[in-house]
Amino acid sequence: MSTRTYREAVDHLNSLQSNAATLEAVRASGGRLSQFAIPEMVEYLNRIGYSTSDLNQLNVIHITGTKGKGSTSAFVDSVIRAARPDWKVGLYTSPHLVAVRERIRINGAPLSEEIFTKYFYEVWDKLQQNTKTASPQTPIMPGYFRFVTLLAYHVFRELKVDATVLEVGVGGRFDSTNIVPKPVVTGITALGIDHVSVLGKTLKDIAWQKAGIFKEGVPALTVHQLPEAMEVLKEQAAELKASEFVVVEETPGLSEVKLGLAGSHQYQNANLAVHLAKKFLSAQTSEPITEALPTAFVQGLKATKWPGRCQTVVDPGHQKTTWFLDGAHTLESLDCCMQWFASPDVALRSPETYGERTRVLIFNCTSGRSGNTFLGAMLAKANEQLKKHGHAEDAGKLFDQVIFCANVTYADGGFKGDLTTLAIPEADLTHLKTQHELASAWSTLVPDFPKENIHVLPSIEHAVKVVRNLDASGEKDVDVLVAGSLHLVGGVIEVAGLSDVAL
Repeated sequence: MSTRTYREAVDHLNSLQSNAATLEAVRASGGRLSQFAIPEMVEYLNRIGYSTSDLNQLNVIHITGTKGKGSTSAFVDSVIRAARPDWKVGLYTSPHLVAVRERIRINGAPLSEEIFTKYFYEVWDKLQQNTKTASPQTPIMPGYFRFVTLLAYHVFRELKVDATVLEVGVGGRFDSTNIVPKPVVTGITALGIDHVSVLGKTLKDIAWQKAGIFKEGVPALTVHQLPEAMEVLKEQAAELKASEFVVVEETPGLSEVKLGLAGSHQYQNANLAVHLAKKFLSAQTSEPITEALPTAFVQGLKATKWPGRCQTVVDPGHQKTTWFLDGAHTLESLDCCMQWFASPDVALRSPETYGERTRVLIFNCTSGRSGNTFLGAMLAKANEQLKKHGHAEDAGKLFDQVIFCANVTYADGGFKGDLTTLAIPEADLTHLKTQHELASAWSTLVPDFPKENIHVLPSIEHAVKVVRNLDASGEKDVDVLVAGSLHLVGGVIEVAGLSDVAL
C-alpha cells in the first residue's frame, strides 16, 4: 500500500471547501445558518464512531464572540498549561495562518505533519466507508470546517487530553463546535457586527447566535457588552438554564502584567480568560481558587503567543524591514489594530527617526465587506492616535505606500496547499475588483496621496516584492503593516519567509 502523505491529506481537505458560488448562494438566500447544521454534525460524529456524550470527556471550555475569541482562547490555553504543567491541553482554533495543522494544538504545539496525516485518514476513511446518511439532503462528506472540527474531536479523544479549549468558528448556536452536551464553562468575548450574511444584521441577532453555546447547568461568562447585546445574553442564559450568568469584573493586579499579546484591548480578553480558567480549574480539581491572580496565571498570561495578531516581526533576512502583522477584519478589531500600530511602541517609536522610515500598508478584505468603511475607520483612528501622541500630521501621511493585493499566495496564481481558498469569485480575481475598489476608496479618503504609491496587485508575492525593492534601495528602514485578513497575514508569513520567527 502506498504511503499517504500530508500533502495528499491537505489536497483531500481542500476538496471539501465551499466555492465562491456556493457561498454567494448562501448569502443571497438570506443566509441564516441552517437549523440542520447541528443534527448533520452529530450525524457525521456518529459515522466516525462517537456519540456526543463522548465529547464531554474532553473537558471543554467553549469560547465565542465577535472580537478576541481567538486571543482569549490562547490566553486560557496558556494559563491552564502554566497552572497544570502535568496536564495535556488541547486547543482548537481557526483559521490557520500558514498550515492547517495550527488549528489543532497539543500543549501549545501544532500537530506534526505525521500525526495530522495519521488521524486525518482515520476520520476520512470512516466517512468514506460509512456513507449512509439519515437525511438524503445531508452531503456524504462534511465541509472543510466541519471536517477539521471532527478531526480535532478525534485527535483530542485519542490523545486523551485533560482539557480542551474550543473556539467557535462562526456564531455559536449552529456552529459545528456546538455539539458538546456539557462543557465545563462557556465564555463570550466582546460582541459587534460581523458575518451579517449568516448571523443577522443587528447586535441582538448576533448576541442570540453567540448565546447558543450556553448549556444547562454550565456557567456562562461574558465581558461588559452594549445594553442590547447584554439583554439577549441574559435572556438566553436563563432560557438555556445556565448554572450562572457572570459579567466578569476586572481582576486586581492584571493591568500591571505585561501580556504576551500586544495591544491594550488584550487586557479585556486576558481578564475573561482568567475568570474562565478559574472556573474550569476549580470545577476540575474541586479546589476553589481564592487568590485574585495566582503566580502561575501571571506566567501563563506573559507566555501567551498568538501569531498574526498585533505581532511585531523583524525580518530575519532583511534587517531593515519590520513587519507588523494583524489579521483584524472587523471594524472593532481594525480600531484596536490602529490603536496598537499608531502608538509610541510601534509606528511612532524613536521619534527622532520617525521621518527616516518608510511606512507601507498591505491590505485586503473580502468582497462582501465594505473597504471604504474599513479604510475610513482605520484613518480616523490613526488621526486620533497621532493627535493623542503629539504628531501634527494627519493619518494620510502615516503611510508612504499602500498596497491592495489579492489573497493569492504566489505570482503565478498558485496557492501554497494549506493556503488554498476557493472562496474568491473567479471574476473578482481576474479583474482584481475588490482591490481596485479599495484603491479608489483610498484615493477618495486621502485625495493628495501620490497615485504612483497606490498599488493594486494580483498576489501576495507581488506585494512582498514591492517591500523587498524598498528595502534594497537602502535609503530608509521599512515598516510594513499587514491587516484586513488573516489569510493575507498567513500568506505574507509564508512568502516573506517569516515562519521560523513569526510562528
